[in-house]
Parts: sequence; C-alpha cells; structure tokens
Amino acid sequence: MATVPLDWYLILAALLFAIGTVGVLVSRNAIVIFMAIELMLNAVNLTLVAFSHFLGKNDGQVMVFLVMTVAAAEAAVGLAIILNIFRTRESVNIDDINLMKW
Repeated sequence: MATVPLDWYLILAALLFAIGTVGVLVSRNAIVIFMAIELMLNAVNLTLVAFSHFLGKNDGQVMVFLVMTVAAAEAAVGLAIILNIFRTRESVNIDDINLMKW
C-alpha cells in the first residue's frame, strides 16, 4: 500500500489555512469567523501530525492535543461572548458590534 507523500499533506494544510484566512478577512459574521479560525487551527494540526508521522516522533501529536485544547477553550469562551452580544444587539455582524468604540 502506497503512502501519501508529505508534500500532499502540506499542500492540503496550506489550502485549508488559506481558506480560513480568507474567511476571517472577508466575512462579517462572527460565527463564520470562528469557523474560519477553527479551520486554520485544523490546518496547523494536520501539518503537525504529518511531520510527526514522517519524522517518526510523537512531539507533533502532543502539540496537536495542546492546540485542540486551546481551540476548545477558545470556542467555548467565544461562543459565550457571541451569544451574549446576540442577546443584547440581536445581530452577530461584526460591523454592528462597536462596544469598544468611543
């Protein structure tokens, strides 16, 4: 059984990261921005696992657990903030959220 070369994993991760970056930069919806950030974190996870597999070390897989933990905490806190903003403003459009403006 042939293995997938490392280059293909890296190309896929780069594409996922680029899609996530475009999603963050273009979207006005806070939920979509959160999903784009998660996509970027998963691209990093894919890179870490690919390098870990091809180098024969487990360091990358341990780092993936750290990234997943941070992503879960970020999602929980971020969604709570978005829900709270939605309750008060009835919108998740980031242009309507001007709480920090003078």
